[in-house]
Amino acid sequence: MRVRVIGLTGGIACGKSTVARMLGELGAEVIDADSLVHALQAPGTPVHAAIAERFGASVLRPDGTIDRGRLGALVFADPTELGWLEKLTHPAVVVETKRLLAASSASVVVIEAIKLVEAGMLSLCDELWIVVCRPDVQLARLVARGTDEAAARARIAAQPDLGAKLARADVIIDNSGSLAETRAQVLTAWSRIARP
Repeated sequence: MRVRVIGLTGGIACGKSTVARMLGELGAEVIDADSLVHALQAPGTPVHAAIAERFGASVLRPDGTIDRGRLGALVFADPTELGWLEKLTHPAVVVETKRLLAASSASVVVIEAIKLVEAGMLSLCDELWIVVCRPDVQLARLVARGTDEAAARARIAAQPDLGAKLARADVIIDNSGSLAETRAQVLTAWSRIARP
């Protein structure tokens, strides 16, 4: 049986994880690129060593793990540093994603990644799904997560423009409204691909 792969992306705090969870409940296997990054940044890994060497102790917690909040504050304030970090992590995430896809027995696999296209993972996907929301909702969600407003605006500004991606999207989910509204959109899109 051939695996159908959905690439799921969208801006920060637009609800990718919410949509991925819904797809998981419908039977899809979800590969979360952010979780892969967490594993790749664990102490003792080459990625961890490179980050510690570049940014020093300021991004390390007392237990040696990466303080993602501090690292994020540094890289989202400086496009050069963000580019460096992405060049370090994206290839490793792609390799691990390919390994997980090859090992999957699911009929539908979702690759959830904020930088799906930029990391070169679109070629692994049969469809591109993009989750969007209104800018005011996006900002409010980031602030509700504990990010101060200035930092939230900087993170949003650091995101790639969705214009070109939207033109390539097979499915666009607008997550500005209620969970029920989002679920209805997901179910409609799922029913199209889940047919025998």
